[in-house]
Amino acid sequence: MSVPFDATPFLRLTAAWRLRRLRRLDPAAAQAAVLRRLLARAAATRFGRAHGFARLTGHADFVRAVPLRRYEAMWEEFLKPAFPVLENISWPGRMPFFALSSGTSSGATKHIPVSAEMLRANRAAALETLAWHLANTPGARPLAGPGFMLGGSTALAELAPGVRAGDLSGIAAATIPAFLRPWSWPPTDLALEPDWSRKLARMVAEAPREARILGGTCSWLLLLLERLAQARGGLPFPDLGLLIHGGVAWAPYRARTLALLPPGCDRREVFAASEGFFAVADAGEEAGMRLILDGGVFFEFVPPGELDAPAPRRLTIAQVEPGVDYALVVSTCAGLFGHVVGDVVRFTSLAPPRVVVVGRTAWTLSAFGEHLSGEEIHAALAGIPWREFMVGAEMEGGLGRHRWIIEAAAEALADPAALAALLDARLMAGNDDYRAHREGGQLAPPVVERVPPGRFAAWMEAIGKGGGQHKVPRVVAEPARFAAFRDGLLGRG
Repeated sequence: MSVPFDATPFLRLTAAWRLRRLRRLDPAAAQAAVLRRLLARAAATRFGRAHGFARLTGHADFVRAVPLRRYEAMWEEFLKPAFPVLENISWPGRMPFFALSSGTSSGATKHIPVSAEMLRANRAAALETLAWHLANTPGARPLAGPGFMLGGSTALAELAPGVRAGDLSGIAAATIPAFLRPWSWPPTDLALEPDWSRKLARMVAEAPREARILGGTCSWLLLLLERLAQARGGLPFPDLGLLIHGGVAWAPYRARTLALLPPGCDRREVFAASEGFFAVADAGEEAGMRLILDGGVFFEFVPPGELDAPAPRRLTIAQVEPGVDYALVVSTCAGLFGHVVGDVVRFTSLAPPRVVVVGRTAWTLSAFGEHLSGEEIHAALAGIPWREFMVGAEMEGGLGRHRWIIEAAAEALADPAALAALLDARLMAGNDDYRAHREGGQLAPPVVERVPPGRFAAWMEAIGKGGGQHKVPRVVAEPARFAAFRDGLLGRG
């Protein structure tokens, strides 16, 4: 695939303007301005009237008027009654898109509103990613070839006139400006392919060797690169200048991914969610990601232990401290206000404000993008007479997988392989992301190992955590940490 011309010189002009603006940006003032805009835009909506937006003058008023909400509460009270036609519910006009996101306690899928303003904010954040690439990579020519965005199917379901739903990557692809399409890959017919196996096979056969930008979730990117390297007998993209990654932790995939990139290829981690594009790496890999403070998102930071307190501290960008963990709360130009995202972040610097994602507020297993909640894990074990268990993430033969260590009487777990198949089937039935990773071949089948009664208690005692005040770490998403726990429980090493 060839592009009409190298558009990098035009990109450099826009990027230079953006970087000059960022150098002058005052974080606190920028965030205060964002909050004022959001309140003014949503004042006449049902949500805005219910919370007196027209009378609010700043963050202190906002905190008193708008409680923290998780998605489920917002869905039940404001979104569900009018769904799918959200007309002036929490954002003015009709909400045109919903991004489908899996793994909530309310069901397999949640619908995150995506407004036209949010799409513009996301595109501006993508431009900022390219601006930092140009700033850190002299001589880069990212638009001298096509950009390859590895996402899900771009097929969107029409829920009502003017209302569509699907993967966020599909929404982005469907709304990409026409003048940028010649620099974008894959083509429409391939992007619409819903079957991952067929899609992957076609991408391996048809992916443009001259791609300059490659973006996606780490686990899927590695799978694609390895298949391409095998098929092509060398570097998949010899001219690749920029890898954009996010979604799951980079560390487990770093070494194997770097081996498949050409020398000098820049890497930019992004913090993008269905709710918005929050941050992008502006410096080295260890620096963290710089928050986007003047877009369509107002950020609040709450000590994780206070999320369910009657009056949690809701700190602004002007009040946070480096090295402290905060639950991320956002209010957005898609009509979410005081929304608990579920991620826990830690500031690595304040000037400029940069964060790393250090965990989740809920009990989750998502080392590879599978997004299993604690509720789903417990549901999969329904009817199994376990006494204690631990499930964790590990790498095996180049693939991620889950290992379940279950304490039960011998007769209760006579066939661990059959139990593994049962757990696998239940999780695929209840979680769209888990099913996609399993069916796509990125997540290997789970393994179950039985340990005799008393093993967990003995292990906890051996590591100095015996007694009722210490809880077994039942879900361990970090492979290295899980490996140490696994070996201790199973008597290895």
